[in-house]
Amino acid sequence: MNQTFDVNTTSRNIVSKFLAGYTLEQLNTIPEGFSNNLIWNIGHVIVTQQLLVYKLSGLPMMISDELVGKYRKGTKPGHIATQTEVDEIKSVLFETINQTKVDFDNKIFKNYNEYPTSTGFILKSIEDALAFNNFHEGLHIGIMMSIRKFI
Repeated sequence: MNQTFDVNTTSRNIVSKFLAGYTLEQLNTIPEGFSNNLIWNIGHVIVTQQLLVYKLSGLPMMISDELVGKYRKGTKPGHIATQTEVDEIKSVLFETINQTKVDFDNKIFKNYNEYPTSTGFILKSIEDALAFNNFHEGLHIGIMMSIRKFI
């Protein structure tokens, strides 16, 4: 499982470069032909990881319900993210995966509610969720790499 967590850390390092390398205006820009922006994709990967790993395990998430409401699957940017919101996203970007590793090592994930993803994978365990999360984050990093060409 260390490999899975290493991949997730690498993914978050890539995502953090978007937060550091773009202005608030650029993070909020939705280029023509796209349905979302950089900050939505970043918030979305954080929220999805928490939902897949903690919520489906019946455990409390480390993020606010407000963040979940703005960035969960099925949402799109309906607001301009403020600097305060970007700062909140920055603060949980690594905190969430670092704590997940600690919690996994401490074996707190006892139960998992099976979940069929929209891509056809059926998640049946915490290990499935962690592996799928890496796939999901990779998809969104690809989208972000496309968006950055147009802002």
